[in-house]
Amino acid sequence: MYNNLKFEVKEGIAYITMSRPKALNALNTETLNDLHVAFHECQKNDEIKVVILTGEGKAFVAGADIAEMCKLNAQEGRAYMYKGHAVMNQIEALQKPVIAAVNGYALGGGCELSMACDIRIASENALFGQPEVNLGIIPGFGGTQRLTRLVGKGMAKYIIMQAKNIKGPEAKQLGLAEDCVAPEDLMPTAEKVARTIMSKAPIAVAQAKVAINVGADLDMKTASQFEIECMSTCFSSEDKAEGMTAFLEKRDAVWKNK
Repeated sequence: MYNNLKFEVKEGIAYITMSRPKALNALNTETLNDLHVAFHECQKNDEIKVVILTGEGKAFVAGADIAEMCKLNAQEGRAYMYKGHAVMNQIEALQKPVIAAVNGYALGGGCELSMACDIRIASENALFGQPEVNLGIIPGFGGTQRLTRLVGKGMAKYIIMQAKNIKGPEAKQLGLAEDCVAPEDLMPTAEKVARTIMSKAPIAVAQAKVAINVGADLDMKTASQFEIECMSTCFSSEDKAEGMTAFLEKRDAVWKNK
C-alpha cells in the first residue's frame, strides 16, 4: 500500500516509519502522498489513539527531494509547496496526538515535518535545520512560520538565514524539541509518552490540542472564548462525568471516548 513508509498499529499506537533509505527518507511527491494516506487512516481508525512518526536508518527525514525540486519551474514549485503544506496541516489538525521520534537528520522538509507534530522527542544524535538558503530557496512547507512560533522570531531568523544545524540537546534548550534522550531510549521514551497520553480522557486530549493550536493564532480575548467552547465540549461528554466521579470515588476512570 505504501512505497516510502511503513505503517503499523499496535496497542492503540500507530507507528509511521519513513522508509526511503537511499534518499535518507527525503520527501518527494510520492512520499507526501503516502503520508497523506497514512494520516487519513489514523484519523478514521478508532483503534488508533496516538501516532508515533519516525525514520528508518540514520535519518528522520533529510529534507525535501532536491532531485525532484531541481526540475520544477515556478508554477510547478508552487503546486509542490501547496502539497507539502496540505500534508503538514493535515498532521497538525489530526484529532489525535502525533509524536515525532527524531532519530537523525531532520533537515529542511524533515524539520518542517517534525514541527507539524505535537511533540518532538529527539535523539542525542538528531540534527535539525533549515538549509534551504544554501539552495537559493526558503523553507516552503511551513518552516518559516512554525519555527518562529516555536523558538521566536529572532532565533528563527538566526537559524534559517545561516542554514544553521541544531543538534538534539540544543534543540531541547531552544524549544524545538520537548525532550532529548540517548538513541537507544528514543522509541521507549516516545512510547512511554504515548501510553501516558492514552491513559487520559481522549476527548479532553483532542480538545486540548485544538484549543492550543487554534488559540495560538488568536488574540487573547478571542482565544479565551475559544477555550471556553472547547471546555464546554468536554462538559457535554460522558467522559467528563466518569472522570470526576472516578476522582471522587478514588478509582481509575474508564474512558468511553463519548
